[in-house]
Amino acid sequence: MMILGIVVFAVGLLISIAWHELGHLSTAKLFGIRVPQYMVGFGPTLFSRTKGETEYGIKAIPLGGYIRMIGMFPPGPDGRVEARSTSPWRGMIEDARSAAFEELRPGDETRMFYTRKPWKRVVVMFAGPFMNLVLAVALFLVVLMGFGISQQTTTVSSVSQCVIAQSENRDDCRASDPASPAAAAGLEAGDRIVAFDGVRTDDWNQLSDLIRANPGEQVPIVVERDGREVTLQAKIASNQVAKKDSRGQIVQGEYVTAGFLGFSAATGIVRQDFDDSLVWMGDRVGEAVDSLAALPGKIPALWNAAFDGAEREPDSPMGVVGAARVGGEIFTLDIPPTQQLAMALMLVAGFNLSLFLFNMLPLLPLDGGHIAGALWESLRRNVARLLRRPDPGPFDVAKLMPVAYVVAGIFVCFTILVLIADVVNPVRIS
Repeated sequence: MMILGIVVFAVGLLISIAWHELGHLSTAKLFGIRVPQYMVGFGPTLFSRTKGETEYGIKAIPLGGYIRMIGMFPPGPDGRVEARSTSPWRGMIEDARSAAFEELRPGDETRMFYTRKPWKRVVVMFAGPFMNLVLAVALFLVVLMGFGISQQTTTVSSVSQCVIAQSENRDDCRASDPASPAAAAGLEAGDRIVAFDGVRTDDWNQLSDLIRANPGEQVPIVVERDGREVTLQAKIASNQVAKKDSRGQIVQGEYVTAGFLGFSAATGIVRQDFDDSLVWMGDRVGEAVDSLAALPGKIPALWNAAFDGAEREPDSPMGVVGAARVGGEIFTLDIPPTQQLAMALMLVAGFNLSLFLFNMLPLLPLDGGHIAGALWESLRRNVARLLRRPDPGPFDVAKLMPVAYVVAGIFVCFTILVLIADVVNPVRIS
């Protein structure tokens, strides 16, 4: 089952990469740019086939993919690839420019990437990450609306016998502790709360907010018990409870004074409607953006986990190896096969969401770097037109290649660090 989970994730990974590159390929061909290669993976070629003017293939290392478009960078001032310079930084620029003109054929002068209008180049470069976003949304909707997700429900799992401040972190009742409103009202495990103070609800978050908003109030509570509805009366206590953030998530270690009923909610698999799914996905996007911004701050803890034997944090960054391992563990969990599949799809969906956000960073060699270059060129040309100045021509993104090499070097170092941590001290879900 572990191997099956790893295989499922690997297949999902390959499909995600191929789908990303298909976005670049289809829009490039739509705008008449010649694309000599479409490859999934890096390293030695395992299989390839040429159809039309494009070679399609699979390479040995499934850690990415690419399409090769001719003329990614404009020529030098002499109209051709510049002569080789002794400057290492200039050499990087010339190497990039030379690679951009590889496989140039007669008639390709009007089919090069840099000759397209900036908005077309933005579309070509954005299409890849956008395909990942589309796939992420589709998979999320399949899971949320088709399988359902585990969440707290309005069904009572257990009833607290007394009122204890949550900050005390204990569950034993003392003689000085007052009886909980739930116990005093006769609430029982297995009851499903269907209405609170006249408001009918089947949503746990709404019920929780209603309870918190009514400290000291005597309220009727309607529960479904043994197939019939029973009305109970409870006086909501005022207690110190865990604080919620703007998304309704519990803030660890922070407490507020609010209404308290005194029961634990049962969890269950609940299918979401379309509106709830959109809200859920919006929350996940916000969390993913926050995680991406916090990534540099997680490096010290990641280093300690990899080399000093420190505990690996649950929200620690994971690479492909770590994600594949989690994918394998999913299929070893003691849960129904449908939920194993749902969790695996969630993992692939989250991977695609991360690919979208990561590739949109305005840094070369990422797609976002090329998008930023095209937008800057459009701005330059529009400003020149407004000021009636000569057209400055295409922006030479190749001049940013030294920066791109530095960024790529940082990414490689970070990837190696994550790989080591994933091997020696992996994140576990079981």
